[in-house]
Amino acid sequence: MSAQAPSADIHLEIDDFGVAVITLDRPQRRNAFSSAMGRGLGDYYARCDADDDVRVIVLTGAPPAFCAGADISSGADTFGPTERGRFSAAAVDPPAWTLRKPVIAAVNGHAIGLGLTLALQCDLRVFAIDARYGVVQVRRGVMPDAYAHWTLPRLAGIAAAAEILLTGRTFDGNDALRMGIATRAVDADEVLAVAMDLARDIAVNVSPVSAAYTKRLLWESFAHSPGEVGRLETELHHHLMGSADAREGVMAFVERRDPVWTRRVPSDLPPWPEEQLNDREEKQ
Repeated sequence: MSAQAPSADIHLEIDDFGVAVITLDRPQRRNAFSSAMGRGLGDYYARCDADDDVRVIVLTGAPPAFCAGADISSGADTFGPTERGRFSAAAVDPPAWTLRKPVIAAVNGHAIGLGLTLALQCDLRVFAIDARYGVVQVRRGVMPDAYAHWTLPRLAGIAAAAEILLTGRTFDGNDALRMGIATRAVDADEVLAVAMDLARDIAVNVSPVSAAYTKRLLWESFAHSPGEVGRLETELHHHLMGSADAREGVMAFVERRDPVWTRRVPSDLPPWPEEQLNDREEKQ
């Protein structure tokens, strides 16, 4: 199923498994990222997040690249001054890690600058071994964007993040795997297929509500103490245990069949514990 494109350079397809594939589709420019593509990607992210039938999102690029970074066709004016309020370094709103569905980056070719920082926002990342990657903005007179100073240290650690962000050097898929940026590194022509296999496995075998809770707690865990994480895990378990999906997950395993999940996201996703507490306080 295809969705109406918010930009001619990006499109969305949803398969029968509930996997939504968003493709950056500007191959003549190696999918160089424009403001229109940013708006389009944010629109598709929001649509997929609100659609109960979407279980997993895959972000990829039309071959031969994933995304060559910002569109620099304007030459010296590419990073010209702009009025405050009209520019955001975030590039995409909402970012991938805030979605309630798992997001997989199928990085099927070169991902430079913004191309790589967008992939870093995703939950899982399949990289092409022989492609080139880098957050090169410091070599262009600007600085890393799309929350790279937040995502990259979480994925690769502060030492690797400092090397990548401060040198602006490029590296290949094996380096990305070694540094913990890539979940997997395979040949370029296998990237999308591997990402789709991961996505369909999640779509079939993982409870949507369980995935939504786990994803949010994972990304937020650095902001919590161990005790707070333990408390949240306990509170969230109370929403999961005794549910139809908790029963179904066990019975599907015992009966050696695919599970049939009945709780959907976002329709059947209970509020986050802290949000429930705030609601109760407001009503008192």
